[in-house]
Amino acid sequence: IKALNNISFSIKPGKTLAIVGKTGSGKSTIVQLLSRLYDVNKGDILIDGKKINEINLNSLRSQTGSVPQEVFLFSDTIANNISFGTFGNEPQSNINKIKWAAEQAVVSKNIESFENDYDTKVGERGITLSGGQKQRISIARALLKNPKILIFDDCLSAVDTETEEKILSNLISIMKEKTTIIVSHRISTIKHADHILLIENGEIIEEGTHDSLIKLGNKYADLLQKQLVKKA
Repeated sequence: IKALNNISFSIKPGKTLAIVGKTGSGKSTIVQLLSRLYDVNKGDILIDGKKINEINLNSLRSQTGSVPQEVFLFSDTIANNISFGTFGNEPQSNINKIKWAAEQAVVSKNIESFENDYDTKVGERGITLSGGQKQRISIARALLKNPKILIFDDCLSAVDTETEEKILSNLISIMKEKTTIIVSHRISTIKHADHILLIENGEIIEEGTHDSLIKLGNKYADLLQKQLVKKA
């Protein structure tokens, strides 16, 4: 079964591309290809005109901050989880930067409410934290890395609407300096993107800005209406 079929799009540096669609439409597959968790069996993915499989894998991933749908945290302190991949196991000398990342991810108040704040151990896979807290710690980890490419794969699904709006507000200025891909099934998460792809059964069925897709009055507009009704 083809996960994707005739998918073609481009992202300009410093711009935000959003991918929206129902579960199983192929959104996460695109993200996994961009992260080279596996390769395409036909066609090419290019970064600055160079084929992605010709770019050194360590170099590619060092310049990419990816927040997956299923967050993985280590049985370690919150500080070490946020700094993993950036400062290693020596977070204390960079604690101010770690706190900045946590503030942008709107998780700093939660962390500071714990008895040992940033030295709190989260248990195996972050078992002591809620789903939303784990997602926000993972976002902080990606931001601390200060990558050229940011990929958010439905990473706000466990966050309430109010917190989501705060995080997105913080991210707007950060994303201006980076190339960003946001994957979501919620239109509220991606409506401010420079370009939006609506994916269905592994194909792009509509694309444009939020406003242009609403004016089109087809499936994107229908999806928004259904989500507004469900929210109400």
